[in-house]
Amino acid sequence: MGFCGFNTAVIETCKVSFHVLFPHDLMHCPNISPPRCYVDDKVSKVAWLNRSNIIFAGEDKWSLDPRVDLVTKGQLEYSLRIQKVDVYDEGPYTCSIQTKQQSKTSQVYLIVQVPANIYRVSEDITVNEGSNVTLSCLANGRPDPSITWRLLNPSGEGETLEVGEYLEIYGIMRTQAGRYECKASNDVATPDVKYVNVVVNYPPFIKLAKSSETQMGRLGVLQCDATAVPKPEFEWYRDDKRLSNMQGITIQIVGTRTLLLVANVTEDDYGNYTCVATNRLGRHNASVFLYKKKACEAMTTLRYASTLMGC
Repeated sequence: MGFCGFNTAVIETCKVSFHVLFPHDLMHCPNISPPRCYVDDKVSKVAWLNRSNIIFAGEDKWSLDPRVDLVTKGQLEYSLRIQKVDVYDEGPYTCSIQTKQQSKTSQVYLIVQVPANIYRVSEDITVNEGSNVTLSCLANGRPDPSITWRLLNPSGEGETLEVGEYLEIYGIMRTQAGRYECKASNDVATPDVKYVNVVVNYPPFIKLAKSSETQMGRLGVLQCDATAVPKPEFEWYRDDKRLSNMQGITIQIVGTRTLLLVANVTEDDYGNYTCVATNRLGRHNASVFLYKKKACEAMTTLRYASTLMGC
């Protein structure tokens, strides 16, 4: 049975115990003492063996391993302790006792459990939309760990995508970009977790093109919002002429949004404008219009109030 960093197996026949002291988590168990065991006072000889190798014969240590010692109190207690146990300690251990009448042996098999450990995981990657992507996550432990993959959302949650060392994504889409979590667990300790960030490049797409209806002499504002990775660059055109910041014209770019500001609109400013978003993967354009706002032409008088009708 395991108990806060200790694995203890009790040998009923010999009334002795096998005590394994793990190097991890002991700081959380300062008050735990080694399991006690007792040998009948009729026993004349007692020994511990690992396979056919004698570890202790009575209180004489035959093993050269400094991690192994006895825990004894008086003549009746006889416990074997191994500190900083590793996988090479796994195997059968035998308690042998000798009385005047007979000899008895009893065996306990030590199974060494090792927490899951991710020792290799894919680096963060950047790919173009439509590419095939393989993410790898290699882990070891005893028993063998189970590996699961998740694509995390902004809140840190996500559904399991795959179980196994490799996550294959065929024809990756922009919606599949983000932070991928690899978790290795084998119920020995807290699961080991690593992350891979995947950036998906894609060409610009103008998702909002906003025209403006503006009276003469007022400020006209045209707007285009685009989505793209890498971040898009913007240009504004009227007919085939590229516009730039000049008298009466101001171009603003904030992240993935661009504004064309036309100050003190005149008759010549009305018409069609084109915004263009570009990155190294492509370009996208959209037409917007600066309309002339009509003057109000009618006033309707009602019994209790006058209402200005929109026109």
